[in-house]
This record gives sequence, C-alpha cells and structure tokens, in this order.
Amino acid sequence: MNTKEQHRATRTRLLILALVTVGTMINYLDRTVISVAAPLMSSELGLDAAVMGIVFSAFSWTYAAAQIPGGIVLDRLGVRLTYFLSVTIWSAFTLLQGFATGLTSLIACRMGLGIAEAPAYPSNSRVLGTWFPQAERARATGVYSVGQYFGLAFLSPVLFWTAGTFGWRALLIIVGAIGIGFGVVWYALYRDPKDSGANQAELDHIAAGGGLALQAAENTRFEWKHIGFLLRQRQILGASIGQFCGNSTLVFFLTWFPTYLATERHMGWIKVGFFAVLPFIAACIGVVIGGLWSDRLLKSTGSASVARKTPVITGLLLASCIVIANFVDSDALVITVMSVAFFGQGMVNLGWTLLTDVAPRQLMGLTGGVFNLCANLAGIITPLVVGFVVASTGSFFWALAFIGAVAFMGVISYVFIVGEVKRVEYHPENPFA
Repeated sequence: MNTKEQHRATRTRLLILALVTVGTMINYLDRTVISVAAPLMSSELGLDAAVMGIVFSAFSWTYAAAQIPGGIVLDRLGVRLTYFLSVTIWSAFTLLQGFATGLTSLIACRMGLGIAEAPAYPSNSRVLGTWFPQAERARATGVYSVGQYFGLAFLSPVLFWTAGTFGWRALLIIVGAIGIGFGVVWYALYRDPKDSGANQAELDHIAAGGGLALQAAENTRFEWKHIGFLLRQRQILGASIGQFCGNSTLVFFLTWFPTYLATERHMGWIKVGFFAVLPFIAACIGVVIGGLWSDRLLKSTGSASVARKTPVITGLLLASCIVIANFVDSDALVITVMSVAFFGQGMVNLGWTLLTDVAPRQLMGLTGGVFNLCANLAGIITPLVVGFVVASTGSFFWALAFIGAVAFMGVISYVFIVGEVKRVEYHPENPFA
C-alpha cells in the first residue's frame, strides 16, 4: 500500500448510515404494518372500527411515555447494545401479534412495541453526532429519514400481496422475523468510531468537523434535574415544539389520510390506494432535499442557524398549506396539495440534525428522549382531535385547518424560540446555568 492510500480516509461511516437507514425502515414498517393486516385481522377476531382505533393508539401511548426512560438507557448502555435490544424486542412484539387471539393480546403487543421502539430515534441522533462531522449530518439525516416513508411508499403492494396470499398472521410473523434478523446484523457490524474499522484519517475528518468520535463516552447517571436543565435551553425547547408541530402532519397521513380520501373525497378504495402513495413519495423527496439544502447552506454561509432552521421553517410553511385542500374540488389538485404538505413535513425531519448539533455531549440520549417525547405527543393528540372534529362536524374542513394551524405554530417556535444553533454545554457542578 502506498503512502497516499495509507492517508486516504476510509468511509466506514457510510456503512453505519446504511445500518441506521435499514433500521429506521424496519422501525416504521413494524409500527404501521398492522394497518395492512387490519381488515383481515378485524374480521377474524371480530373487532369493530372503534376497537381497532384503540389497538392503533396503544402504540403511541407507550412510545411517548418511554422516550425519557429510553434516553436514559441509551446514555447508560451506549448505542450498540441499546439499539440491538430495541430492534430485537420490538420485532418480537411484531411477530407475536401474528399469534394474537383477541383484543387483550393485541393491545399488550402494541404497548410492548411502543416501549421497545422508544430508544431508536435517540440512538439515531447519537449515531449521527458520533459518526458524522457537522457538514454531513443533514444529508445523513435525510438519507436515513427516507426509511420511515419508504416502507409505506414502495412496499405496500408487497405487503398487501403477502397478507392476501398467506394471511395477516403470516405477514406479521414475516415482518417481525426480518427485524430480529436485522438486530443480529446490527450487533455484528456496529461499532463506535474508535472501535471500528475507520482509519485515523477518517477519525480525524469526523473530529475536525465537530463529531464526537474521539471523545470518550461519558455515562452520566440520570437525575430529574437534567430534564429541567434541557427544557430551559431555548434551542431544545423550541426544536421540540417545532417537531411536535411537524409530526402532527405526519400522524394525519399515517392515520386519517385514507379515510379522508374515501369519505370526504368519495374515492373508491382502488383509487385511494393509488393516490395515497403519492404524498409518501413526495415526503421521501422532501427529506433528501432538506438535508442537501441544509448542508449546502452550511457550506456557503458558515452558519448552523441559517443552515438548520431555514429548511425546517420552509417545510413547516409548506405543511401548513394542507388547509388549501378545503378549497379545491379536483382530486388531482387535492393530491397535489397533500403531496406538497407532506413534502414539507419531510423537510421537518431535519429537526433531528439540529438536535444533534445542540444536545449536550453528556446527555445526548436523554435529550433525544425529551425531544422525541414532545414530537410523539402528536401521535396521541392529533388522531383524537381529528376524530372528534370529524365526528362533531361530519367534515374534515376544520380538521385540516387544525393541522395547518399547528404546522404554522411550529414556524413561530423556530423563528422566536430556537435562537442560535450551537451545542449546549452542561456543567454538572452548576446544572442550573
């Protein structure tokens, strides 16, 4: 090997990004595959629509509640072991849903799934903060975030075929088994930078760009004052509010969107199936463009505040445009509006990159847990508000107005609360600073 090859940086971080991307796809696939199984499942088990709504919501209650404990576990055990336990346990609960005999067992599995998935996104945030220099983090976030839309956007035909051919139980068992297999792959391949195959040139590149590759992990014992400290930091509080606002749009598309097309727009189910895919494809594009745009802004302006906040604010503004669907009649225009809104929501995923830039080094897992707790309160609140409004009015008009208003509230949070994007310093000797 010549001297030039010896000094050329390896690109081990791209393998790590591939692992995180696949893990994120499995994460969202496992939490949403029940929607594919639901028609056959509800028929066999005798569960009506109201009861299935309870089954769907059980995931969000425990997922949100477990965010802070999940962040604590991450800070104590590290990424490799935490993510391995998370993905294998949540996949086991997905698999067990295939053996459900009724409402009680289904709810138990959904709640277990929510608890087990809780550390996943804080782990993603920690991986990016560890493995990627600041100038590459937004693109990396865009790449792995595609995973959360990819399953629904492109795998739906395969999932429906599997359920129709082999039954809903087989679908859940197969998806769960795939996740368990991935957990083994993760544990075999993932290492922190200093223990990986990355050469010194790559480690220097990561460290020079603000990565945490060469800094020893600090296992900080959890104390409740840590949460108070984090919520007093305007960057973390403002970004958490903004992520809640963006997630409200996401939750609408994951829960009520097909019903909206069928009942409000009177589309047949085949038409719904075709049109429902398009906004998810737009969201995939949005996360990638948001990441590329952010890193380009960082390079051209040198300002993390401009680079991280501008795409997110733009995305929230686009998401708020969902209300325009109330005033158009053409199905094509409705889907265009919805696609633009979901495209914007995809850009809001950049909030995770901003969080990676500002989270205290000693509390990265806990910071991700607090952030994701706020974001996923949308999974509890939004379906209930939309359901109440639609039931009360018989229309989605005010429901879409609610989604648009919440997205605009996120704009206000980013403009007036977030402030300068810079890493928060935590000093244990003075935690109230």
